[in-house]
Amino acid sequence: MYFIGLDLGQRRDYSAVAVVEKTDCLHVRHLERLALGTPYAAVVARVSEMAWHRELRGNVRVVVDATGVGAPVVEMMRSGRVGCRVTAVTITGGEQEHGRGEDWHVPKKDLLSGVRVLLEEGQLKIQRELEEAATLVRELTEIRVRYAAGGGMQMGAEGAGQHDDLAVAVALACWRARRREIGWGTRRLPGV
Repeated sequence: MYFIGLDLGQRRDYSAVAVVEKTDCLHVRHLERLALGTPYAAVVARVSEMAWHRELRGNVRVVVDATGVGAPVVEMMRSGRVGCRVTAVTITGGEQEHGRGEDWHVPKKDLLSGVRVLLEEGQLKIQRELEEAATLVRELTEIRVRYAAGGGMQMGAEGAGQHDDLAVAVALACWRARRREIGWGTRRLPGV
C-alpha cells in the first residue's frame, strides 16, 4: 500500500509531496517540492498524476494538510480528481488528535515526533538516491521543540528561511499508514 502525503504551501513555503510505501516497514519512495507560487490546481493535478500512476493506482491513499487554505484543495481532490480516498488532516498546536473517517485534527508535534520514533526504531527507511533525501534529513535534524509561555509545546522548523515541508509531508503519509496500529493515533506517544 502507498500513501501520498501533501504539505501545502505557496508563496513562502513549498508544497511538498512524499510517497511512502508500507511493507514490513515504511519506505520513502518519492520526495518532491513544487516551485514556490505553484497554483493549487497544479498541485492537485500533480498529486492526481501520481495517484493514477500504474504502480500506485488502486493501491494508494492521499493525506492532505487541510490547515488554512487546505480545505478547498481537499474538496478539489475529493471531487474525483485523484481517484482514491483522501484523508484531510488539520494540523494543530493542540494536545490530542481527534476526528473520524477521513477528517482529522492532529497536533504537529505528534506528526513530527512520530516520524522520529519510526526512524529511531528502524521502521522508516529513506532512499538515499532520492533527489530531496538530503533535504528531508536536514529538515528532520533541524526540527526544534519550543515551549510557549502558557506551558504548551510546539514542534517544527525554527528561524527565517527554515522549512519543514518535506518532513511534514512524510509525517502525514506515515501517520495515515500507521494510524490503526497499536498506540499510533489512538493514544499519546510515550514521552510526548
